Amino acid sequence: MAPPWHPPPTTRAGSGFTTAGQDGGVTPAPRTCESCGRRIEWRKKWERSWDEVRYCSTACRKRRVGPTDRALESAILDLLRRQRSGGTVDVADAVRVVAGPDTDAGALTEPARRAARRLVASGEVEIVQRGSVVDPSTARGPIRVRRAR
Repeated sequence: MAPPWHPPPTTRAGSGFTTAGQDGGVTPAPRTCESCGRRIEWRKKWERSWDEVRYCSTACRKRRVGPTDRALESAILDLLRRQRSGGTVDVADAVRVVAGPDTDAGALTEPARRAARRLVASGEVEIVQRGSVVDPSTARGPIRVRRAR
């Protein structure tokens, strides 16, 4: 069984930098994409504009976060409020709540996963697979969401 996932150390004494550089140098701490919630690692090409980087890709910059995305976040949190302590919810349940009977629920599956990742980045929830907390940026397959412990 793999050890539980924990976020990488983000800063050293509030400096905004971590010493995880390959050459032993100091590199800025990773950020989280505002659209998809995935981790953005520092790159040399962003050296001068790292403070302005908000999105991991052009697709995320174009997509942004819209009303449907916020509705999915709210649906996930509402479903978690209804669960017993420590209970988990499937992101597909949030899709069903937001999509309604006349909408294609399949089109909202990836937006629901993005909503769950954004909630992880805000510290409200954890993403779980087979009972273990996983890295939201690299999780593949079915995921469940639970309140952060």
